[in-house]
Formats: sequence, C-alpha cells, structure tokens
Amino acid sequence: MASHAAILARGPWPAGAVDARWSDDRFEPPPEKDAAADAAIAALHERGSPSHDGVAARLAGYDERDGCLRLDLQPMRWALRLVAHDASHSLAALCVTRRADGAWLAGRRAAWLSTWPGRWALGAGGAVDLGESPAHTLTRELEEEWALTPARTTVEALIRLPHEMVMLVGQAWLAEGAEDTLAMDAEHDTFAWWPPDPADWPPEGDGPLLRMAALLTSTEGPNL
Repeated sequence: MASHAAILARGPWPAGAVDARWSDDRFEPPPEKDAAADAAIAALHERGSPSHDGVAARLAGYDERDGCLRLDLQPMRWALRLVAHDASHSLAALCVTRRADGAWLAGRRAAWLSTWPGRWALGAGGAVDLGESPAHTLTRELEEEWALTPARTTVEALIRLPHEMVMLVGQAWLAEGAEDTLAMDAEHDTFAWWPPDPADWPPEGDGPLLRMAALLTSTEGPNL
C-alpha cells in the first residue's frame, strides 16, 4: 500500500485524447474486502446518509503514448472505495473549476457524504459510472453539482492517493459571467470563490488543496 500520493501520469491532455477501454470482467475482491465494504455502508446508514451501493470503475492499467492517455477500466463494487487503507484502485474524477479571472470554485462537502464529509474541496468530483469515459465524468459532475458548463476543459493528471484510490484530475475554465448560473446541489452546504493566487486563500484552503493548486499551476507538477 502506498504511504503517500503519487502522480501516475501528467498532462495536460485534451478531453478527446483520453481513451477509456472497459473490460467485461468485473473485479472480484477477497471476501474480507467485501465484508469491510458492507460494514462501511452500514455505518453510513446508521448516521443517516442516503449513500447507496452500486457499480463504478476500477483502474486496471494505463499508458501514455502519441499525446494520449489510455485507461483500462473494469467494473467494481462502488462501496469498495470506502474500505479503510485500500480502495482497490477505484477511480474517481475531480473537475477543478476556475472562473474567467482565475478564481477557484471551492465548496464545503455536506456532513452526510460518504467521503470527505465536512471538508472543503475544489470544483466537482465523483465516481465514474459503468461504461462512462472518465473525461466525460468531469463535465457531468460539474453540471450535476454546480449547474455549470465549462468553456474549455483539460485533463491534467492521473493520481494515486495514499488509500489506493485513483483520481483523474481535470481543470475546467468558465466563460466570462458563466458563474452567474451557478446552483449548488445538496452535496455542499456552502461555497466560495477563492482568489487566483493560492497564497491568498483562506485558512480552509489547507495543505492537500494547496498541493492540488500547485499541480495545476506547474508545468511539471509538485511532489504530492
């Protein structure tokens, strides 16, 4: 198990240069992982979360060539991402969102959510649906969570988190005035536009968020 986050592949790539190849073979975890996922879902229900299980994506492999990023995906149980210390390479997509003037969209995640409840996050994010291209997940999540459609989107990096979840990170830029259509969903309880320079962010813009901003503003990316 990794002890720190790591950049597996570094873009940027146009969204159309990210290719997803789905396997028909569903990932089958060992019985103890299934049991841990069952326990995690039960704990969510006990605290009143409406989270439910389902099928999502697992990263089985990837490669970069000819200016493209190719992802090999397979179906897996969604709740496996909740297993402590080992999310079995479940894949999530994070769409960091910027206003035309460079400001960053930040939202505080609702307390009932299954992952990172009560924490601030950049933009929109979520699981990759069965059969979906992760590049499409980026803009889908932005529309679902904030009712925003970007003027342009790039895929920036593929990152492995310490608990063995994999995240495809994209960056979306809004057209001038597009933020006026923003509508916050129930997965957030408040939001803010943070200044273009992360050095000017409020205290809730903590270490992980600052490192993400550094990744997106560096040509090579920082050590995570």
